[in-house]
Amino acid sequence: MKFLNALSLREKWLLAFVGVAILSRLVVHIPNVTAVTATALFAGRFFQRKSLAFAVPLLIMAVTDLFLGFYTISVFVYAALLGVVAIGKWANRISVLSVLASSVLFFVLTNFGVWLLGYPKTWEGFVACYTAAIPFFRASLIGDFAFSALLALSFRGVERSVLAKA
Repeated sequence: MKFLNALSLREKWLLAFVGVAILSRLVVHIPNVTAVTATALFAGRFFQRKSLAFAVPLLIMAVTDLFLGFYTISVFVYAALLGVVAIGKWANRISVLSVLASSVLFFVLTNFGVWLLGYPKTWEGFVACYTAAIPFFRASLIGDFAFSALLALSFRGVERSVLAKA
């Protein structure tokens, strides 16, 4: 409770958006069409405090992973999310370029982990790993673009209607 009292109204709204988006991992969804990458980008872009931007998506991911299970590449997933938050911090707005950069970064880092932990450490193993991941990347792009737009547009609406009056 002490943590929530220290947050501004804007930060509480952001926390709610991030929480609901990442918790959506717990409902049945099309494989890889999730709000995870979009949420990290959103947090990076809209949280003014860097500590919250980086911590909140990771903490909520960790909580959902308690239910879904941690996996061998978790460290690569979490590292990729930190990179996506950094893209959000750097970006002036959530755009096609920032979403695409986030998606590519997540794809490259997480599949590097898959290659390191599950494929032969050869050029052929590397190519096989990334080739096998292409269908998942298509699905990720759909989720990343859809959820990025949904989060950004919805929060802008809250800023105009709720936070502007506070």
